[in-house]
Amino acid sequence: MISKEHQVAYYRAVGEVPKTRHTVFRSPEGNLYYEELMGEEGFSSDSSLLYHRHIPSAVVGARRWELPDQSLTPNEPLLPRHLKLHDLVDASAVAKTDPVTGRRLVLGNDDVRISYVAAGATSPLYRNALGDECVFVESGEALVETVFGALPARQGDYVVIPRSTTHRWVIEEGTEVRLYAIEANSHIAPPKRYLSRYGQLLEHAPFCERDLHGPTEPLHVEGEDVEVYIKHRGPNGITGTVHTLPHHPFDVVGWDGCLYPYTFNIENFMPITGKIHQPPPVHQVFEGENFVICNFLPRKVDYHPQAVPVPYYHSNVDSDEVMFYCGGDYEARKGSGIGIGSVSLHPGGHPHGPQPGAIEASLGKDYFDETGIMVDTFRPLLLGEAGLAAEDTSYASSWSKGRWIG
Repeated sequence: MISKEHQVAYYRAVGEVPKTRHTVFRSPEGNLYYEELMGEEGFSSDSSLLYHRHIPSAVVGARRWELPDQSLTPNEPLLPRHLKLHDLVDASAVAKTDPVTGRRLVLGNDDVRISYVAAGATSPLYRNALGDECVFVESGEALVETVFGALPARQGDYVVIPRSTTHRWVIEEGTEVRLYAIEANSHIAPPKRYLSRYGQLLEHAPFCERDLHGPTEPLHVEGEDVEVYIKHRGPNGITGTVHTLPHHPFDVVGWDGCLYPYTFNIENFMPITGKIHQPPPVHQVFEGENFVICNFLPRKVDYHPQAVPVPYYHSNVDSDEVMFYCGGDYEARKGSGIGIGSVSLHPGGHPHGPQPGAIEASLGKDYFDETGIMVDTFRPLLLGEAGLAAEDTSYASSWSKGRWIG
């Protein structure tokens, strides 16, 4: 057998697997284990082999899952937007809200959807068949149980979950976790420029394999007639189905490969700084199809004697920029109404930058205490029901000192 300690860059082995793939593998009692290949891009990209006690494709029932409101409204008239996500939280409902069915859609397009949830209840078993998920833990902690094993998740963690991974969020009774969920219609991975041609994170990357924490042992749960909520493609976009399985899907005795869920905490990201202000790509942590994810963290800033530490005004001519403010004191946005729990949307077609007075106030500073999660999309973003519900409509006039004639 191959032990879980045997691994190279990105490869991981957990539990027991046979010496040779696609060969007979039996339990000590002589029962056959069922091998499942979970792979991306039609057998031409990363994959893992999982060994189940029961047939993984067995289904004994199915019904429709009525998803939360997935409607999207165009950003018309075109405006920068300020969305106050903490205003969405109903303290009286948190204890009964779970991190999957309780998500509320903030922004989205055909490539990515951003949702928010404050939850105090354990989720049902869940599988996203549309794309990978990258869920940022704004506050609290949970245990993410998956078919690959369990992952402890804490404040500041990105939890990266590959497409179609069966999992659930387990929350201790009486506690609360707040999640900023980035759901792709593609895969999510570290930027290609950080990787060698063989997939190892390079020396110039702001994090390394030691910072990525995957499952370390199998997770075995008994159960019969177990429901799994599935988000998948439908004739009009996204739809949902609930499958009833004859046996609990957490029946894997071992697996190995390069495809699995993992966590990465932003404390382990090493900010890249320079003599003058550095552009947003130096803060990038992940990428998906037609979008990127960056994190802006507490850091030393520009050390040229005449440097302007806050960003210059800029037009993202090919992208919309979304920033989730989740820690510290964001220098460039002072006076805008933005605070912890805010999201700003700066759309392509509108130049944006520091609020009035922020440039002068930043001069001479050598350290910024701020934590922000940025998503840049290369197709326009639309407003979800939660985005509309949380909007501060005065934001667009904050650069003109409140003057508005529209």
